This record gives sequence, structure tokens and C-alpha cells, in this order.
Amino acid sequence: MNSNGKVKIISGNSNLVLAKAISKRVGLHIGERIPLVRARVERFKDQEIFVEVFENVRGEDMFIIQSTSNPANDNLMELLIIADALKRSSAKRITAIIPYFGYARQDRRTKARTPISAKLVANLLAESGINRVLTLDLHASQIQGFFDIPVDNLYASPIFAIDIRHYFSRDGSLMIVSPDVGGVGRARELAEKINIDLAVVDKRRKAPGEINSMTIIGDVKDKNCILVDDICDTAGTLIKSAELLLDNGAKSVHAYISHGVLSEQAAKRISNSSLSSMVITDTIEPSQEVKRCKKIRIISTAPLLAQAMLNISHESSVSSLFSEKSLKPIYEGMYPT
Repeated sequence: MNSNGKVKIISGNSNLVLAKAISKRVGLHIGERIPLVRARVERFKDQEIFVEVFENVRGEDMFIIQSTSNPANDNLMELLIIADALKRSSAKRITAIIPYFGYARQDRRTKARTPISAKLVANLLAESGINRVLTLDLHASQIQGFFDIPVDNLYASPIFAIDIRHYFSRDGSLMIVSPDVGGVGRARELAEKINIDLAVVDKRRKAPGEINSMTIIGDVKDKNCILVDDICDTAGTLIKSAELLLDNGAKSVHAYISHGVLSEQAAKRISNSSLSSMVITDTIEPSQEVKRCKKIRIISTAPLLAQAMLNISHESSVSSLFSEKSLKPIYEGMYPT
């Protein structure tokens, strides 16, 4: 371990529930209580963000837990200012755990005179004093190359594989489906983990957010389909994909999504849709509407992120957490036998 003390965890306001769950899991591994570092993260009347850390962090191995989800700009600024406060307080190493990395969908120039905002955010994080980033299911894997500091990108697919094996273990008609061509790699990885077939929904857009046509590559007749994607925002594409699969003979359609952005009326749309169920992780703190939706189930990422945090602190492998086999022990007890 690189610090002269224990692991210390501080959190912004974006997802305090997950931060507390991670600190609890870390404490269970270590064998003692690891509370979040006491701090004040608040706003002045003009909405400027102010941070004050109430504990000594000199020489410590610090972990900041903060998703840059809605409101993305506020949560990003909180993260940057917390990092600056820790750097100026002589923390030895600062690792940002960003379960949901906002601005990841702006990873390239789609037309002339547009920004690459993901690169800008990477620069800001590095300049703030952060030494390392840990995230989950980056929308575009090349974003890791935007950083001049180490980035560990974990995957939700091993967790999904464990969950699917539990809830669909007796179903011999399963098929994994990618809702677009860009997500084929992610869907294929999960399909290979549970050894089932893969289909793809090929969608053609006439403008951003407007789908011109959708076709299916693969035979989904009499299949129970599982749509796999990293982000669900308005749920429009997901619901249209489900309807298309059912129109082509699928028996049922379920969805596994890494990051439930679920903006606007997404939860209501899902509730009224032809989707049988939807599984999301808790990388983004769910709204009350999402919690009330009977079709949505939430899987915790706290065991995965806590173990990754300990691996980083003890300079052991993080990539070992890419496999279902390595995650089974830390997810024991979460599924009834």
C-alpha cells in the first residue's frame, strides 16, 4: 500500500448511497469500519461550489467517489474541487472513482466545428491533481487514451452474467441482442460469457435522436431476447428495439443496461412498454420514479468497486476483476439459492 495510513474515502453529492455502500464493503474486507471522510461540499447562494475537508489527509491514499451524472456540470465541478482540496492538503495519491463518466458520448467530432468534450474533461481531471481514474463501462473505450494518467475501465458484463445465470438458468431459448451496431462488442462479450447466440438491431439515423429505419441481423423467432447496452437515456431506442424484436417473433424482451441515465419520462415509458423487465446498475443514483417502476431492477456495483479500490490501494491487479469467476465470491449472498 502506498499511503502511510488506511484507505480513506471521500464522496461528492452525486451518489452518496453508492459511496456509503462502497465504504461499508471496504470495511467488511478490512475488518473494521471505514466511514466516509468528513467534509463539507456545498454551494454558495450564487451556486459556486465550496469544499472543506474536516480530517487530516496528509500522505494518505485518497479515493473520491463521484459520478458525473445529471446535473453533469455541477457533479464534475464538485469532483474537480474536491481533488484540488485534497492535493492542497498533501494527500499522497488521489484516485477518482467515477462509476458513470459523463461527457463520454462526446468522444469524437461528428461534424465540423464541434468539440471533443470527453478529451477536455480528461484534461481537467488530470490538471486538478487526480493521479488515477477508475470507471465502469466507458461509452467509448478509446477515452482511456485521452488521459495522461492511468485509467482502469471495469465492465458490468461479468455482473450481468452472474445475474442472467441466476434468473434465466433454465431458459434454453435465450439470445443476447445489441440495440445498435456500435454496441456489438459489448453484447458479444456477454453472449460469449454465457455461451448463447447474438443478434443485432441495425438502425439508420436521419438525424441525431431520429431513427429512420431498424432491421434485425439474426433470427429471434421464439427467443427470449436480452438487449444489452451501456447507457439508457430517454429509453426511446430501447423500446423501439423491443417492439421490433417482438414483431419478428421474439417471445419476450428484457434489457440489461450499465448506466440508467433515464432522463425525462424514461421510467414511465419503460413501465408502459413491451419490455418484460430491465436491469440497471447503481452507478447513477436512481430517481424515485425509477425506484417505483416495477419493471426496473437495480444491481449494486459496490462489491466490484470496493474490491477494485482495495486492489489499487495494494498495487494488485484490477484486470482480474474482468472475469465472472473472480466476481462470484464477492457477489456471494446477493442471490438466494
